[in-house]
Amino acid sequence: MENKIIFIVGMTGSGKSIVSDELVKEGFAYVRFGQITMDELKKTGQEVNETNEKAMREGLRKQYGMGAFATLNIPKFDELLKNSNVVGDGLYSWTEYKILKEKYGEAMHILGVFAPPELRYERLENRAVENDPNNRFRSTPKADSKKRDYAEIENIEKGGPIAMADFTIINTSSVEDAKNQLQKFLSTLK
Repeated sequence: MENKIIFIVGMTGSGKSIVSDELVKEGFAYVRFGQITMDELKKTGQEVNETNEKAMREGLRKQYGMGAFATLNIPKFDELLKNSNVVGDGLYSWTEYKILKEKYGEAMHILGVFAPPELRYERLENRAVENDPNNRFRSTPKADSKKRDYAEIENIEKGGPIAMADFTIINTSSVEDAKNQLQKFLSTLK
């Protein structure tokens, strides 16, 4: 049986990382799309913060096109798919979606995670995790989260992959509820 690759899509604060972490517990290999941004910031000696991250993301897309993060991560996906199923956390642009769909075809599945804006903004304002070396979890003021939403929708085609989700987890309740919805999705893949 061919290994599968699941790409997690959703707006910031929707719960993508929770779902990705659960898939890792299920034996999936993990790739965070945005790790490329963090690696490049470290390589160039820049501080990790929202301003520098945004500039780096935009710079990478300017250099490699709107499919930059798909293109740059394909070698990682291919290597991991040799031995296991893979979860890709943070597929953003429509161009990335099309590149990956062309590459992986039927082995590719899109899993959306949804939470309404006000709930996401509340989560983002109140989250901060100690010992988070990859800066996956940090608090963000509501105004900054709203600006990021608009920028991601308007500038990086983020809505397309969300609209193409094969299954959507509605993450408005408990973490346990999200995990139960994930199990329903996984049962459809078997």
